[in-house]
Amino acid sequence: DGTAGILGKGRDWIIDEMKASGLRGRGGAGFPTGLKWSFMPKESDGRPAYLVINADESEPATCKDREIMRHDPHTLIEGALIASFAMGAHTSYIYIRGEYIREREALQAAIDEAYDAGMIGKNACGSGWDFDLYLHHGAGAYICGEETSLLESLEGKKGMPRMKPPFPAGAGLYGCPTTVNNVESIAVVPTILRRGASWFSGFGRKNNSGTKLMGLTGHVNTPSVFEEEMSLSVREIIEKHGGGIRGGWDNLKAIIPGGASCPILPKDKLEDAIFDFDWMRENKSSFGTGCMIVMDQNTDVVKAVWRLSKFFKHESCGQCTPCREGTGWMMRVMDRLVRGEAEVEEIDMLLDVTKQVEGHTICALGDAAAWPIQGLIRHFRGEIEDRIKAKKTGRMGAMAAE
Repeated sequence: DGTAGILGKGRDWIIDEMKASGLRGRGGAGFPTGLKWSFMPKESDGRPAYLVINADESEPATCKDREIMRHDPHTLIEGALIASFAMGAHTSYIYIRGEYIREREALQAAIDEAYDAGMIGKNACGSGWDFDLYLHHGAGAYICGEETSLLESLEGKKGMPRMKPPFPAGAGLYGCPTTVNNVESIAVVPTILRRGASWFSGFGRKNNSGTKLMGLTGHVNTPSVFEEEMSLSVREIIEKHGGGIRGGWDNLKAIIPGGASCPILPKDKLEDAIFDFDWMRENKSSFGTGCMIVMDQNTDVVKAVWRLSKFFKHESCGQCTPCREGTGWMMRVMDRLVRGEAEVEEIDMLLDVTKQVEGHTICALGDAAAWPIQGLIRHFRGEIEDRIKAKKTGRMGAMAAE
């Protein structure tokens, strides 16, 4: 509705509005979207420009983007048109996760409808801008959610991260200027431009503005995906959208704030916790995708983190030695910690290895594998030690008995 009018205001106006809205990337890293768009070259040097939409939603516990693709795909298509126009791209690719079969069907049907109605294709929406949109599905590799691995996979190569620089805005897909954005970051664009940047930035705290799709999984009474404003308290979100913790608030043990790679936070940190990028970073965790895993007192938290380390070990592409060797090593130590068969000294050794993996790899998968273990040792060290002692003496300590 009125899309040609939005395009008629020009590239600079669109990018300035996006900057003013304060939208930060909804894929986990939280980089300002308008700023990212402005990195694309203003004038073409003869190479085409591309917008690539990252729909490879493979982070465990994260399933917010699939709701857009399944139930409201036209918001994504319109957002892709406007964003591509703003960056001078005539072509956009949506890279969708291999397991998302129904979502792919719904999205492809919507793309076909948009072509048939003249909304995209030649002279899209009557704006004078030609725009093509392609849907490409992966084969279920978590590593292809990392933007440069995604580009490699799109080009038909192995999904392995590229060294940066050059950044995708300089040389991305097929060596051309490319921007990679998350599904939700693109789908919200038309709404922001229709209602105005000041409307969007009116939600949430400074630097954490806007509304956001969030998810609740785990031990809540009503697991759900919902749209809510940023910077509400964790407790309000759980009570309002999750129907409260199974067994009441006092039964809460810990949460993982936004997908598997975010360090765990125990209950004593959550009484006045604010659910946004900055608060989570200040408290040594991460907001990530905003899809929270809730754990009650029955959870074996050591085993939960072991399961995540198993996942990251399985999904490492093997390009960087610290990640290839480190993820397997960390999983095997976690294996013994779960059973209580390790020595107490190994806890510090494990922490030391996470520091050797973190920050020493091309992409952030090494960090993602290290952070959950760091969070576990930071907050639940007593529980690990109790388990080791209980195994040695044959007696259950108070913590292990829980």
